[in-house]
Parts: sequence; structure tokens; C-alpha cells
Amino acid sequence: MALATERSLNLSPVFLKALSEQLGVPQTDRAGLPLGVSPESILGYLYAILHSPTYRARYAEFLKYDFPRIPLPRDLAQFRHLSVLGQKLIDVHLFRHVATSPRHRFEGDGDAVVSKLRYEAGHIWINTTQYFTDVPLAVWAFEVGAYQVCEKWLRERRRQRLTAVEIVRYQQVLSAVEETLRLMKEIDAIGAI
Repeated sequence: MALATERSLNLSPVFLKALSEQLGVPQTDRAGLPLGVSPESILGYLYAILHSPTYRARYAEFLKYDFPRIPLPRDLAQFRHLSVLGQKLIDVHLFRHVATSPRHRFEGDGDAVVSKLRYEAGHIWINTTQYFTDVPLAVWAFEVGAYQVCEKWLRERRRQRLTAVEIVRYQQVLSAVEETLRLMKEIDAIGAI
């Protein structure tokens, strides 16, 4: 059995040609990438577009049944800006460089068992006596697909005691969702869609 020693791009030659023409740069090498554009920068661009609230709202019906259609950038500057924001989102979603926010403290006395979830007045209660502080409603309500991220993470641990490591991880989840929302607004502000 032979192992593949060469990587190949999973990007359509038609897309790469259209992107190259839109950016006003020639295609390079046999992979057909636009000059000065890496596969990672294209991934960042795609990730940014797919996280644009305007894109998601405009194409919500189509996204339920079909592959996403990706609009081309206006120019190289817009492509690069969106690519950087998309890379930041990827880093956030992979928990690279996600700090635990001191805002989202875990407070209250108890056994840290997840038993009675609720969101109330900026707090996420995991039982009747313990909660995470200073959580904006937008963070609590944030959904990926049909799942409310912050609620689902805790529901998967129902009737379990949260360890110190899990408490820190959940604080990172809250921070990651908060940063995701901030970056999504920044992506929309560029006017990509």
C-alpha cells in the first residue's frame, strides 16, 4: 500500500480561475492558485463568508438543501481582510489563543453538579446555587445549526459534577462565543455580501 506524498487542493479549478480574475492576479503553479494567495488564505475567506450574519440570513433557505454558494470578493484588499478575520475565527473555534475571561466567573456554593439549567439576568445557572457570571444574552442564545452552543455543552453534562478543568473549558466556550459574535459583526461591516 502506497501513501500519497503530495498534497492536493480540494478547490475547483473553475473557482480558482474566477477568484484569480476577480482579484486581478494571474494563476500560479499547477494548482492554479492566484498569485500571492495560499490555500489557507482561501479557507479563511470561505470561513468568514460562511459566518457572515447577512450571508446566513440571505441564503438560509438555500443552505438547508444545497451546498453554499460563495460570492467572490470585490478586490484583493477585501479578500485579504476577510481571510484574516476568517483565520481568527478558525483559531477561536479550535480554542487556539482563547483566554478565560475574568468576566465569566463561576460563583456560588455547592457541588458543581449540572442539574437545573437556566439563563437569568446575565447568569447561567447550572443548579439552584451555582452559576457563571456576566454572560450576555446573545452569547447564551448563539446557535450553530439547530443547537444553542452554551446550553448544549452543559446539557451534555447533566447530572455530572463539573471538574475544575471543565469549568475553565466552559469559561473558554463563553469567551469563544463572545469573540465569534464580535468577529461576525466585523465581517458584516466589511460588506462582503
